[in-house]
Amino acid sequence: MKKIVATLLLLLMGVGAFSQTAFSTGEYFKFRIHYGIVNAGYATLEVKDAVRQGKHVHHVVGKGRTTGMTRFFFKVDDRYESYFDKVTTIPYQFVRKIDEGGYTKNQEGYFDQDDHTVLVKDYKHKTEKVIKVPANVQDMVSTFYYLRNHPDVDNLKIGESITVNMFFDDETTKFKLKFIGREKLSTKFGDVSAMVFRPYVQAGRVFKEEESLTVWISDDKNKIPLRIKASLAVGSLKADLVEYKGLKHPFKPT
Repeated sequence: MKKIVATLLLLLMGVGAFSQTAFSTGEYFKFRIHYGIVNAGYATLEVKDAVRQGKHVHHVVGKGRTTGMTRFFFKVDDRYESYFDKVTTIPYQFVRKIDEGGYTKNQEGYFDQDDHTVLVKDYKHKTEKVIKVPANVQDMVSTFYYLRNHPDVDNLKIGESITVNMFFDDETTKFKLKFIGREKLSTKFGDVSAMVFRPYVQAGRVFKEEESLTVWISDDKNKIPLRIKASLAVGSLKADLVEYKGLKHPFKPT
C-alpha cells in the first residue's frame, strides 16, 4: 500500500499526455488520490516560464502529498521540477526533493547534452558526481512532456509502444508506454473520450510490470491525464483529475 501510494504520486509528478503542442505556460492540473472512499492524497502539476543558459524554457513543478489518515500512516511530501527546452523538450536541469515515510532525497541534476553527461548534486549527502547518459536523454518529468508532443502517439495501434531513455535515481532506464485502446471515461467533468496506456520500465525499478498501472488520457489535442489506476490484491488505488486550468486547446466533455 505504501509503495503504491508513493508510485502514484511519482507518476503524477510527470504524467502528461501526447499530441503536438499539447501544452503551454500556465497549464495546471490537480489530482485526488484515493483508495476506495478514502482520500489518500493530492498531486499538482504546473507549467511555468524560466530562463536557463540564456534561453526561455518551460519550468514544470510537480508536488504530491498524502492527507488525512493516510498521512498518519505514511507521510509523503514530494517536489519534482524540470527545466526543459520549449522546442526540443531536452532537459537542462531537474530537482528532486522528497520525503516518503522518512525516506528522503534532495538532489539537483544539470544536463550537458553535448557531452552526454549529468552532474548530480546530492545535498543530503553533500556529494557531486558526473554520470554518462545516452544522447537526448530525458529526466522523469520532461519524459512525459516530451511524449505529449510525440508525433507517433495518435497513430499507435493496440499493443504498440513508445520507448524513451529516462534518467532517474542516478541511472538511465527504458521508459515504455504501451497503447491499450480507447474508451469513454466517466469523470467529474462529464464523459470523456480517452486513450488508455500502460507504463512500464525495466523490472526492478520504481515501477514494476506486476503493479498493473493503467493511465487514461483525453483523446483530444490537450491529451489531458484523466486517471491513473493501480490494481491491488484487494481493490485499487486511483488518481483522478479534479481541477484544471490554462489548457492550450478547448476541452469539451459530454
